[in-house]
Amino acid sequence: VSTQSTGMDDMGWGDIGINGNWAKETPYLDKMAAEGMLFMDFYTANPLCSPSRASLMTGRLPIRNGFYSTNAHARNAYTPQTIVGGIHQYERLLPELLKEADYKSKIIGKWHLGHRRQFLPCNRGFDEFFGSGNCHFGPYNDVKTPNMPVYKDDKMVGRYWTNFTINKSTGQSNISQIFLQEGISFIEKQHAANNPFFLYWTPDATHGPSYASDMFHGKSIRGTPYGDAVMEMDYCAGKILEKLKELGIDQNTFVFFTSDNGAATYRGSAGGDNGPFLCGKETTYEGGMREPGIAWWPGTIPAGTITHQLGNIMDLFTTSLTLAGVKPPQDRVIDGIDLSPVLLDQTAPLIDRPIWYYRGNEMMAVRVGAYKAHYWMWTQFGNDPLSFTFCRGQYIQNVTVHDQVDHTNQPILFNVNRDPGEKYIISPKSKEYKAAMAIISPVVQAHKDALEPGEPSLNYCDNAVMNWAPPGCEELGYCLPEPPSNPKLCQWPH
Repeated sequence: VSTQSTGMDDMGWGDIGINGNWAKETPYLDKMAAEGMLFMDFYTANPLCSPSRASLMTGRLPIRNGFYSTNAHARNAYTPQTIVGGIHQYERLLPELLKEADYKSKIIGKWHLGHRRQFLPCNRGFDEFFGSGNCHFGPYNDVKTPNMPVYKDDKMVGRYWTNFTINKSTGQSNISQIFLQEGISFIEKQHAANNPFFLYWTPDATHGPSYASDMFHGKSIRGTPYGDAVMEMDYCAGKILEKLKELGIDQNTFVFFTSDNGAATYRGSAGGDNGPFLCGKETTYEGGMREPGIAWWPGTIPAGTITHQLGNIMDLFTTSLTLAGVKPPQDRVIDGIDLSPVLLDQTAPLIDRPIWYYRGNEMMAVRVGAYKAHYWMWTQFGNDPLSFTFCRGQYIQNVTVHDQVDHTNQPILFNVNRDPGEKYIISPKSKEYKAAMAIISPVVQAHKDALEPGEPSLNYCDNAVMNWAPPGCEELGYCLPEPPSNPKLCQWPH
């Protein structure tokens, strides 16, 4: 069984037609759901890109795998190009483990688990890499800040903006089409060699500044580069599925589509759609962490099925290993569960498991069954009591708050099955509250008692570790002078 994970960047739950997007501009993904299984309750492990991707690769919460910071309480941290750290060497990543079953692996697009040589994908288990260690931020002047390198395997082949161009004023770029062809070529090559394969296709076109190729530029009903990018991501996903069918390996390939975190509401109408959920990226409200989730495996996963199984991006780690016949590591806690019983048998009972909502080093909330309990609440710092950038256009008294509010002694409780927007607080005096918390409290206590946080990777920043002289720059003449090293604690405002 070959496996493929298609991971979008900052795409919201409500961005695809099958989840109710009014524009209905994702026909390929809608068809994928009709041919497979739609997860209505699928989550990421963190409301920000880098930690969620670390959890996908390790099957572990960021608090365990080290992709968090202790520089300040409950702050989202990630891997800008000034970051000193990356994914720990002692963490065992999915592509490394799949080698035990002779899988060939490739990542295409955004890595974001550390851009220094020792952290790059081909040094962490992947056989092939085409993309960047960072996001496509820029353009920079290559003097104070270098433009991000694009790699082919372990050597750079150019830089974003310089060689892989993006028109920032119009949002035009053909990068996604390059990523698509890289994916199709990899599939064809592994099929010809009769190799099982793992493809992690993770473009970042939907991350701001969004971009799309000429084929999709200006074509979306939304009329924004983000809307155009969503259309192109849909098209690319569809073309990959069509290639699997063309080669006759669709019935031997498990494919999953999701996103790294919720849509960036701070982008306003230039960003994505989180559907009925509260707030977005950076927050531990539903809009920040509930994601699109589509599983596809013709002939094995029953077509047209809908599940309310609580799923998490970490589960793709454990499920992929199970399908490949590889045991997950036994010497550490693995948070991802095996979803194959639910995927393979629609009559199977739902697996009882919690969903943890971490922001940095703090457990902000937990979902058990239909109930979600907030132990801490916070959007982002600010002064205007009615203005919340991370929850643009949404204000709920005592819920969307500028200051970090500790509710540990009496958590704020919602039933997110009947109140997905987290608008109606369940009274602590009610029988419903007491019954729900009687189930939730022991789960939380057991989690905290057993928790052994990993060493934080995202505490230190240093301008000297930026992409001045990436591997391969010598051959291209693209090396830039490095400034003196001066590591400092990173400042994480959110």
